[in-house]
Amino acid sequence: MDVLKQLFEQHFHTAVEKAEPLHGRLGGSGRSMVRLASDKFSAIGVRYEVREENLAFLEFSRHFRRHGLPVPEIYAQDLPHGAYLEEDLGDTTLFEFLAKNRAGEAIAPQAIEAYRKVVAVLPRFQVEAGRDLNYKLCYPRASFDRQSIAWDLNYFKYYFLRLANIPFNEQALEVDFGRLTKFLLSAARDYFLYRDFQSRNVMWRDGNPFLVDYQGGRRGALQYDIASLLFDAKADLPPQLRQQLLDHYLDTLAGFIELDREVFMRHYYGYVYVRVMQAMGAYGFRGFYERKAHFLQSVPYAVKNLRWLLHNVELPIALPALMDAFQSILGSDKLQGLAPGTGNVTVRVCSFSFHRGPLKDETGHGGGFVFDARSLPNPGREERFKALTGKDRLVADYLNQQESVHQFLAGVTALVDASVSDYQRRGFKSLTASFGCTGGQHRSVYLAEQLAKHLRGREGVEVVVQHRELENVGK
Repeated sequence: MDVLKQLFEQHFHTAVEKAEPLHGRLGGSGRSMVRLASDKFSAIGVRYEVREENLAFLEFSRHFRRHGLPVPEIYAQDLPHGAYLEEDLGDTTLFEFLAKNRAGEAIAPQAIEAYRKVVAVLPRFQVEAGRDLNYKLCYPRASFDRQSIAWDLNYFKYYFLRLANIPFNEQALEVDFGRLTKFLLSAARDYFLYRDFQSRNVMWRDGNPFLVDYQGGRRGALQYDIASLLFDAKADLPPQLRQQLLDHYLDTLAGFIELDREVFMRHYYGYVYVRVMQAMGAYGFRGFYERKAHFLQSVPYAVKNLRWLLHNVELPIALPALMDAFQSILGSDKLQGLAPGTGNVTVRVCSFSFHRGPLKDETGHGGGFVFDARSLPNPGREERFKALTGKDRLVADYLNQQESVHQFLAGVTALVDASVSDYQRRGFKSLTASFGCTGGQHRSVYLAEQLAKHLRGREGVEVVVQHRELENVGK
């Protein structure tokens, strides 16, 4: 932390007043990230011990910014200590923006437009910035070559098929792997391949996308990245929308290269399959092997993607052993057990003022939880916060600095999480969690927003938010 504070203070010429660890953006990486802030400035500090990967990210970031691409600015770095400081792009990923703007398969226009913006910027990275990129900086490989593909396929075989107890003929599967690899490498591969182009690696700020986590990028085929985004497991995009976005991507790509769509599509679903397998290998490694259960929540969505592919796509090459393994995945009792068996639970998260009393139960299920936040520090007593609400960043920052708020929220999330799991198991469909405070404007609103954000990351949960007092402002 000291080296990050030094970088911040040297760059902004002011002291760090607040340091907040970030966990949501880490995924399966070994990096540590922290938001550092003073009264006027904010930045993200990163510590990571792999020098080659740090160097790739830093130099790629500067290269992309020279091309006018939406990536974080690098403020300062200390490579000997594995530390650097980058622009703070906020907390909202494309995945979170999508989750807030959908109800099942019904996705709101603003989320669709967000995806259209993301797929439209991808060719600029792949083609425009890829032309003069220094591929010698790529780590661990300079291209998505035979070795890279072998790593992904073996990752899938040993960490997913083996650990999920999926039967396969190893020799026959190796023959199919060799045939698939040869086919993939026959596509044009002289472009920048982002490698992990998915909804959690796109930040959404002020109506525009900003891309992060491209340090694993290398030279490769165009098909891989668009396949990664459109078949991103937990994003769970409907097939019709995937096709619309693919068409928009290809329309945009045609402005950068002479595009033969038939040639592109010949290889496209091969890259979809290899990306799905790579993701399943990651879920197996993190979930089955490292026993980090939340990674297994993505498996049912990956299986859903496989089912769609098997029913709708015919590859131009025969892969009988691999297809048999896929069919076994679809029929696996172990994997079916990972899916919630009772469907969605709708959690209604509300805020209110105790002056007007708790909200009426409109669900017929008894009202659920009512949490009293009046014991927590009250921002409404300070003049600077009186016109603001718990949705405003200044109020959130104030409350986030209070240890009692963290303790309160930890207890709340533990209770609600346990109830949601029990409701899913027993087939109940509706749960309410209400937060009350004095005016229903600051503490209760903040806590409701935090719980809603937490619950939106859970499989099988639909979240509905209501702020009663904010809705009544001006009435």
